[in-house]
Amino acid sequence: MGFLNSYEDAHRANAYAQLKFSGTYYLAYRDLPDIISKYVNGRKSLDFGCGTGRSTRFLKKLGFNATGVDISKTMIHQAKKIDPAGDYQIIKDEKFDQFSDETFDLVFSIFTFDNIPTNIEKERNLQEIFRVLRDEGVFINLVSSPEIYVNEWISFSTKDFPENKQANSGDIVKIIITDIGDKRPVEDIFFSPEDYRKLFINTGFKIENIYKPLAEESNQNKWINETKIPPWNIYILKKFQN
Repeated sequence: MGFLNSYEDAHRANAYAQLKFSGTYYLAYRDLPDIISKYVNGRKSLDFGCGTGRSTRFLKKLGFNATGVDISKTMIHQAKKIDPAGDYQIIKDEKFDQFSDETFDLVFSIFTFDNIPTNIEKERNLQEIFRVLRDEGVFINLVSSPEIYVNEWISFSTKDFPENKQANSGDIVKIIITDIGDKRPVEDIFFSPEDYRKLFINTGFKIENIYKPLAEESNQNKWINETKIPPWNIYILKKFQN
């Protein structure tokens, strides 16, 4: 059986819509306001793979004119239900045809590339992101670190999936989100930092920086591995300039 995007499921989409910025997820978002302030000029943003709109609403609270896009009609429906005034749109077949070239100051992608099955599909999406991003714009791409799939966390469990340890880029890995009622395993696509680097270069991007957020011991959360192993990699990307 091939890869099935877990978030096309209506029940899971509804559960995912209830997630807050807490637990391990807190580390994904904690540093983003400072990162955005440091690297991004301009207020027009595209949230690629917006899901139920959590990341789009996050951008709006930071003062951005944010448009959320996703391939999942179920997720877009949830996003519009939560934020009726928001701009949420469906995209298809790795094409952002509704947007002109060099439209956005920021393209934002939170967890999305974890769910793009093949290298070719990843590359096509990156080509479209490159096209709609302004020459001086910034692409922030947050993905799961390889370590997230082989350790235990406040918000995730992988102990039932020892096969994750043998995963190579393009393989399906499984993880359970413990923060929501739906405890069915989520399928992600494993992709190594080395292969991400090659993919970015092949599509015209240069890596300005990589952030690997860790938790602080003093935080009130009862961290498991978050203080010593980064669950996320945050890539800050810009276009190569000729």
